[in-house]
Amino acid sequence: MAVRKVARLPERVLKIRCDELGESDAGELVQDLLDTMEVAPACVGLAAPQIGVSQRVIVVDVSAHPKTTACNGTIVLVDPVVVEYSGRVVSREGCMSVPDLTANVARATEITVTGRDAAGEEVQIHTMGFETRALQHEIDHLDGMLILDRVESVTSDVFRRKVYK
Repeated sequence: MAVRKVARLPERVLKIRCDELGESDAGELVQDLLDTMEVAPACVGLAAPQIGVSQRVIVVDVSAHPKTTACNGTIVLVDPVVVEYSGRVVSREGCMSVPDLTANVARATEITVTGRDAAGEEVQIHTMGFETRALQHEIDHLDGMLILDRVESVTSDVFRRKVYK
C-alpha cells in the first residue's frame, strides 16, 4: 500500500482518543502501518494516529529487537483492550512521534490483550517483557497518550535522545 508520514508532537491527532474501527475493513490501514514501520529504523510498533488516522489499530513486531525475550511475531490489533496486567517496571522508551526525546516510563511486566486481527477474527494475546512494553506504548497512542504523559518527573525522567554514529 503506502509508507506514510509519521505524525510528530504537537500534531493534534496524537492527543485525541481514537474511534473504534468496529466491523470496518482494516486491511489497507494495517498494510500502511506495516509498510511505514518497516522503513523506520529501530521501529517496533506503530499506532494509526501516528500516521494521521484516528482509529484504534496498532501493529507491533519486536522480533528483531535486542531486548526481546518473548515474541508473538508481527501483532496486528484492531480495537485492542488490555484485559489483564501484572507487575510493574520502569524502563526507558523512545517514540517515533517524539523523536528527539526518550523517557523513563512505568509499565506492566505482563499483559493479556484482546482485539481483532486484520481479517476481523477475535484474538487474545498474552505476553511479557519488552513486547508487553511495546503493546502498552502503542495502545496509549489510541487514547491520546504519549510517553511524556506517563513520566513522573519531567526534570528527572525525560532525556535528549542520543545520536549514535
